[in-house]
Amino acid sequence: MSLEAFFQPRSIALIGATEREGSVGRAIWENLRGFGGTVFPVNGKHAEVFGVKAFPSIAVLPEVPDLVIVVTPAPTVPQIVEEAGAAGVKAVIVISAGFKEVGAEGAELEKRVLEAAKRHGVRLIGPNCLGLMNPHAGLNASFASSVARPGRVAFLSQSGALCTAILDWSHDQHVGFSAFVSTGAMADVGWAELIRHFGDDPRTESIVIYMESVGGDAAAFLAAARAVAAQKPIVVIKVGRTAEASKAAASHTGAMTGSDAVLDAALRQSGVLRVDTIEELFDMAEVLAKQPLPTGRRLAIVTNAGGPGALATDALVLGKGVLAELSPKTLDELNAALPSCWSHHNPVDVLGDADAARFAKALRIVAKDDGVDGVLAILTPQAMTHPTDIAHEVALIASEIGKPLLASWMGAQSVQEGRGILNAAGVPTYDYPDEAAQAFVRMREHRLRLIWLNETQNAYANDDGEALPVVGDMIDAVLKSGRTLMTELEAKQLLQVAGIPIVETRAAYDEAAAVAAAEALGFPVVVKLLSPTITHKSDCGGVQLNLLNASAVQQAWRLIRDNVTHLHGAAAFEGVTVQRMVTRKGTELILGASTDAQFGPVLLFGAGGTLVEVFQDRSLALPPLNYPLARRWVEQTKIARVLHGVRGQAGIDFPALDDLLVKFARLVQHERRIVELDINPLLATPEGVLALDARVVVRA
Repeated sequence: MSLEAFFQPRSIALIGATEREGSVGRAIWENLRGFGGTVFPVNGKHAEVFGVKAFPSIAVLPEVPDLVIVVTPAPTVPQIVEEAGAAGVKAVIVISAGFKEVGAEGAELEKRVLEAAKRHGVRLIGPNCLGLMNPHAGLNASFASSVARPGRVAFLSQSGALCTAILDWSHDQHVGFSAFVSTGAMADVGWAELIRHFGDDPRTESIVIYMESVGGDAAAFLAAARAVAAQKPIVVIKVGRTAEASKAAASHTGAMTGSDAVLDAALRQSGVLRVDTIEELFDMAEVLAKQPLPTGRRLAIVTNAGGPGALATDALVLGKGVLAELSPKTLDELNAALPSCWSHHNPVDVLGDADAARFAKALRIVAKDDGVDGVLAILTPQAMTHPTDIAHEVALIASEIGKPLLASWMGAQSVQEGRGILNAAGVPTYDYPDEAAQAFVRMREHRLRLIWLNETQNAYANDDGEALPVVGDMIDAVLKSGRTLMTELEAKQLLQVAGIPIVETRAAYDEAAAVAAAEALGFPVVVKLLSPTITHKSDCGGVQLNLLNASAVQQAWRLIRDNVTHLHGAAAFEGVTVQRMVTRKGTELILGASTDAQFGPVLLFGAGGTLVEVFQDRSLALPPLNYPLARRWVEQTKIARVLHGVRGQAGIDFPALDDLLVKFARLVQHERRIVELDINPLLATPEGVLALDARVVVRA
């Protein structure tokens, strides 16, 4: 159902409208005075509210309102929603608090509210919210103390208190909104519906979100983000990066906050830009809507002072941007246009006495260099400087170059007019140059996320959506035996069925069989514990490497048996596996999968081996994958540099790794009974990739 009734209602009923000083019902009634449609006060105790006829219930209203706003105590809300639905109302905002955020009793009330809404096809925003605004329609259906200015940004927030603070800030910063929505607990209408609504809204250029939790339907949120982010920027600030903040957010919304690292991966593949501060949230919403995105990460800086250029350079490089190297042609042109004592490199210091003509000439020369992906113009007010004249020139150049152009007009009163000119021309203007450089880095990050988004959409489009029947049969067999942990042999067989290369492995249930397996495979060999219960074999002496003959295999059998029996009991020792010792040089990696409560299957890739927990070099992704996504995923890690070849070593077989990652992702995406899957180590070499060990946990 469309959300239009929330944002473009012709009539509204306010349940709990009152004249009582300091009440929410009075605050919302007063805020609705600017609304051009009809507002019906509903109050069972009073015949009038501020001289307007009041009605005792929704049922006796002279017409069915498009929107109902409820501010009465939580215990009354289920019946009110029932009455609204029975009357034909399709949109309800529940301002009232006292639902799942307060405990079991409140959760039961919320359940009853939802049941009533679903019974009648009612959509509901809230509960426990501030309300919403549509400034373009003169609608302030909230109890905020001020109204938002009309603009092009849709602001969605789970925190009502933050909404009021942002409102106050926005007036000082001249930020306008196409809509202002306090989502509250999101019992019904959530991120997905709101993102899709504003994706279709012609007055909205960008969507900014303050998020405490993803909500109950993470898949719907991601699908909506993927559908909209390519057309309109979606910028998110998500609290809960730390355990303490996550706990605070959960207690506030009554919702699970989920894993922050998983959310990062999900947002990246959905084209959503995540920022760290409220200031960045709105800054990037404006920048991304007004400026072209950089095709690369090379920034050129034109400044009339050296120090600010150095500040910008530090911020750029620390943010993983690159200071553009100017071409010889560009340097020659700058030499001809500037005094001989200019800086002769990037940052281009045009000197403190530069007039508008000199500044503009340098800016045009630098901007047309093919090695420059974006330009930052920095101005400090000096005795010979004309900030307003230079701003006019910069604004003109911004419309010509087809590259992002940012500005930092440093100072206060003397640069105020120039800032206004730049902002009016769509040139983002910052107080300090380091902020501008950071914005360029964010713009580049957003472009990369749109590439991730495009490939993720391609991966979904080409996904066959089918699980391998043989894999299902193997899992059935494990579960029927009363286990959830596969043995190493079973795990490797599962990988082999999925098309993932494994080292040939044989099971041996007695000493003689171990020797026979080793002789058949050829020495040297590796002997490992085969156990239905122990996963980390190295921790109990369950791995013996580089065994050169039958006697060594016999000794390994006895040592593993004795170690395991001593530490875990005889039942933990089932036998051993024997595999050929892989002697070719390569890089040990880890490839894993687990199930996130909100996002489902999550993939992990990084540096592997026995010290994987120590180095913590890893990156997460969500399936499905295709080859470009697989490669981008790998490049997120530090170990990627090693894989390309270092210190004379050849690079690995990347096409083989890409293929393995895509098959691995398909396996865990379509067989949801796989709870955990680890390949560690995964050996990557110039000749290919090979799974040396594997662990699989399944569920019914």
